[in-house]
Amino acid sequence: MNESLLRELVPAVIGVLVRRGADFAAAEDAVQDALVEAIRVWPDDPPRDPKGWLVTVAWRKALDAARADTSRRHREERLESEPVPGPAVAVDDTLGLYFLCAHPSLTPASAVALTLRAVGGLTTRQIAQAYLVPEATMAQRISRAKRTVSGVRFNQPGNVATVLRVLYLVFNEGYSGDVDLAAEAIRLTRRLAARTHHEEVAGLLALMLLHHARRPARTGPDGRLVPLAEQDRSRWNTRLISEGIDVLQAALARDRLGEFQAQAAVAALHADARTAEETDWVQIVEWYDELVRLADNPVARLNRAVAVGEADGPRAGLAALAELDPALPRHTAAAAYLHERDGDLATAARLYAEAARSAPNLPERDHLTRQAARLNTRLRG
Repeated sequence: MNESLLRELVPAVIGVLVRRGADFAAAEDAVQDALVEAIRVWPDDPPRDPKGWLVTVAWRKALDAARADTSRRHREERLESEPVPGPAVAVDDTLGLYFLCAHPSLTPASAVALTLRAVGGLTTRQIAQAYLVPEATMAQRISRAKRTVSGVRFNQPGNVATVLRVLYLVFNEGYSGDVDLAAEAIRLTRRLAARTHHEEVAGLLALMLLHHARRPARTGPDGRLVPLAEQDRSRWNTRLISEGIDVLQAALARDRLGEFQAQAAVAALHADARTAEETDWVQIVEWYDELVRLADNPVARLNRAVAVGEADGPRAGLAALAELDPALPRHTAAAAYLHERDGDLATAARLYAEAARSAPNLPERDHLTRQAARLNTRLRG
């Protein structure tokens, strides 16, 4: 099979799909799916008209994806604005599909990416942003995952840990506001929690509930991002907080700590503080120490550095931050915040502006830009 020919045909096929009414991102994803099919079929049955074959298959893939997306949206619209408390009882095969996509023949990273694309309804671009990798890299990863599972039988479903990672990423994508999947992720996690006594399932459910409880206060009336310390805590959903804490305490009582339980414990300490000033930062640092021990990832260390800055002073936080890679997402924003708390407004203003240029979304970029402008105004005054 001539792979160079395939690469040459991709732009033309995408153009045809766009002219037929598909948006560019959907067209790209459909063509990627068609390429996977071509790699599987063409060696044994090469088409007479490669471009026509790709257009036909890609258009069919685009229509299937559009129908699936419409069904998903209708399902989400049937959900209430707040997740229903207690175990879910309705019959639903979506959770089963998550397990099937988490096939043991795939690496965990590929299983998560494939599930987000095939079941979660996220685009390749959104998944790439969640993984902090280029879109082209993620497209290749998803294509390889599809090729891997195309010839196997789904009689060995994936494990709970992989499904939890998928649900967590879907929730985070929905919570960011780009795609509203947060309530759906909570619903599915409830279903999983009702079927198993796995401590980390309970930990993830608690984490989702505690974060979702703060959602009404995360943005102002004008859509501006409101940092945690400045949020109107009377707008937090106390019912979800109470439920989340109850679920977490039951999980912690089993004495089998995992990373989602540790993250939920941090969220619970924030939820328990009546004001930002009353936050128990010492305990939060201790929980971040546990989280780093359980899952030594740079994001946990970054959050720990900020917590150290609150518990032991900004210079201690900056010292902890200095041990991390400056290229880490939000590293510059954290440094700006800690420098401001240390009284170095000029450095903080410069770093806020720098962080704004690399912000992952528009609300965050606008927030960081306003922070830089605020400090520059103080410096000029």
